[in-house]
Amino acid sequence: MTASEVFVAPARSGRSPCPGVPAAAGSSSTAAAMGPRRSAASSCGRLLLPLLLLGVSGFFQSYAIEVDIKDASNATCLYADWMMRFLITYESNNGDYKTTTLNLSSSVTHNGSVCGNDTQAALVAVQFGEGHSWSINITKNNETYQRDFITLTYNTNDTAVFPDAKRKGPVTVLVKDPSRPIQLNTVFVCHNSLVIEAENTTQIFWNVTMQAFVQNGTVSKKESRCPADTPTSAPTVPPTIANVTTAFTTTSSPAPTTAPNPVENPDTGNYSLKSGNKTCFLATVGLQLNVSQEKPLLININPKTTVADGACGNTTATLKLNDGNSTLIGFTFGVKNTSASVQKFYLREVNVTLLNRLNGSVISSADNSNLSKWDAFLGSSYMCRKEQTLQINENVQVHTFNLWIQPFLVEANKFATAEECIADSDLNFLIPIAVGVALGFLIILVFISYIIGRRKSRTGYQSV
Repeated sequence: MTASEVFVAPARSGRSPCPGVPAAAGSSSTAAAMGPRRSAASSCGRLLLPLLLLGVSGFFQSYAIEVDIKDASNATCLYADWMMRFLITYESNNGDYKTTTLNLSSSVTHNGSVCGNDTQAALVAVQFGEGHSWSINITKNNETYQRDFITLTYNTNDTAVFPDAKRKGPVTVLVKDPSRPIQLNTVFVCHNSLVIEAENTTQIFWNVTMQAFVQNGTVSKKESRCPADTPTSAPTVPPTIANVTTAFTTTSSPAPTTAPNPVENPDTGNYSLKSGNKTCFLATVGLQLNVSQEKPLLININPKTTVADGACGNTTATLKLNDGNSTLIGFTFGVKNTSASVQKFYLREVNVTLLNRLNGSVISSADNSNLSKWDAFLGSSYMCRKEQTLQINENVQVHTFNLWIQPFLVEANKFATAEECIADSDLNFLIPIAVGVALGFLIILVFISYIIGRRKSRTGYQSV
C-alpha cells in the first residue's frame, strides 16, 4: 500500500510573489500550490500576463491541486500539480439544455491514488464537492509512460451546480487522453490550456506538472513540454486576448506609437451538428467579439480553428463553438407557440467565455439568457447577411455577419427556405427603388438631350 499527500490551494492571493509586480484585488496566482519544486521566476512569468489582463474582468475562484503519492518506503513515486475546470451541458426539467461550470472545491480528497509499476497502471484520483470525482490512469511501457484514460464523474444531485437537472445522480464520462508518451525520469509540464471535449463535457486543464513512476523519490528536473507551450514566431497581427503568446521577460520596450490596424470582418464559417448519422443543426456565420476595456477589443473567430459541439432537441438546441481553446461561445435556441397551430424557433441565450491562452484561466465570462432574436417559423431557416449585434452584457457584444442558421428539422443536410431579417428585407426593398430612380434620371437626361437637339436643329434650319 502507498501513502500520499494532497494539498489544495486557491488560485487567488493578496500578495504578489513576483518582485516589482504589485498585488491586485482579484489577481490570479498559482504560487501557493506550486510546492518547493517550482521556481519563483516561473511563477512570476505565469502571473504577469493575467495581472495585465485584469482590466477585462475578474477571475473565477479556482483551486490548484498538488498530489504527492508515496510508496511503502515513504519516497515519492508519483507527483502531480495542476488546475482544472469543467463545462457541462445538461438537460433541465423543462427539456431545455443548459451549460454549467463545475469548479474544484476547497476540499479535495485523493482516495484510490496508487503508484503503479511495470504491470499495474498508476492512478491519480481526486474527489471534490457534492459527489464529483476525476481520475487519470498512467501506464508504463519500456522507457516511457503514457497518460491513457480520464474518467470524470459529476453528480447532478448537486443543486448548486445543476439546480434543475432532469436526470438525477452520478454521470460518468470516459475519454482517451490524446497526449504523447513521455520518457521515464522526465516531468510533463504544460502551462497553456489543454481542452478535451466528450459527451457534452469540456475539460480544461492548465498549469500542469506531472511525473509518474518517479525514480529515487525525486521529481526530475528534465521537462517534456506540451505542444501549446512550444514557442512560436511573433504574431503578424496586433495581439489580442485570443492570440497573445508573448512570454514574460525582464526587459521592457517602449509602447508602440502607431495606431493598430483596423480589424476586418471575420471569415464566415460553416458549422453543423449530428444526431446519430443525421444532421440536426446547420449554421453559417462570421463571428466577432467586442470586449470593452479602456479601449474596445475586437476578436475575430477563426473558423479554421473552431470546433463545433452541442446538442439537438425537439424544443431546445445548443451550438457550442470552441475557437482554438481560447474562446467558447454557446448559442441556445428554443421553440415558442405563436398560435394554436404555429410554432417558431428563436435565439434564447448566448454565453461567452474567454480563456487565457497561456494558462487556461477564465479572463471573462458573460451570459444573456433573456434574448428573443432570430425568430423564424419552425421548419424554415433564418438568414441575415448584414451585421447584427447581440448585447451579452455591458462589457461583451457578439457581432454576426452573413448569418444563415437552422437549429431544428433539418432535412437532407440542407437549409430549408430562409426567412430574411428586416435589415436584409429593407436592402432588398431599396434596391429596386434605387434602380427605378436611376432609370428615371436616365430617361429625363435622354429627354433633355432630345429637346436640346431639336432646338439646335430648328435654329440651324431657320438660319438657312
